[in-house]
Amino acid sequence: MVSIAIYIDVPFATFRQSYAREYGKTYPVPPPSTVYGMLLSLVGETDANKHCGISLAIAMLSQPQKSVVLRQLRRFKVKDIHDARNTVPEHQEILSNTKFMVWLASGNDEAQPTLTERIQQVLANPSFNKRFGCLYLGESNDLVNVVKLVSDDYQSEARQWLIQDNRGELTLPYWVDHVGSKGTLRQRYTLREMSTQSPPELSWTIIQAPAYKDR
Repeated sequence: MVSIAIYIDVPFATFRQSYAREYGKTYPVPPPSTVYGMLLSLVGETDANKHCGISLAIAMLSQPQKSVVLRQLRRFKVKDIHDARNTVPEHQEILSNTKFMVWLASGNDEAQPTLTERIQQVLANPSFNKRFGCLYLGESNDLVNVVKLVSDDYQSEARQWLIQDNRGELTLPYWVDHVGSKGTLRQRYTLREMSTQSPPELSWTIIQAPAYKDR
């Protein structure tokens, strides 16, 4: 597959686990769904279905360090928005020094231009981009520090690939239903250090929405 490779650096990030409640646990790596959402934001696309069918592969270049912070969280239990009962404490896990590469291949992305082509255009000519807001990965305060195209011969001291594995310890979403959880799709993965500089076959994830049309 013809693909492009993008380097991404995020100083602080939280990839909140789907089932986290009072204790905000984070996935140790950015899920494919989160990376896809960030790439849509990069080109100013608001329709998540626009580029369904695109394939992506993720390789970690760092081992993010985990820390825990205590923050205030608003969960409205009474109508008076100023009532103290609407504010609760929450422990939140945060990752620091998240650096990785993502490969994109058009695959079954039938949009014209494809997301791969749009990203190439935007990174080559930022002045033509009509996106709005800040670019972040994870929560809305997890700003991206660096995003850039890299050449095919990009070298790295360490590279851990996110590999599809039915027995893997990581269960990550590749499509998120923001209205409810019914349409969220997940895949099991494992992180595997491999010497290859190109994405292994099982590292590719196809971004695809659920097949059903009604809820």
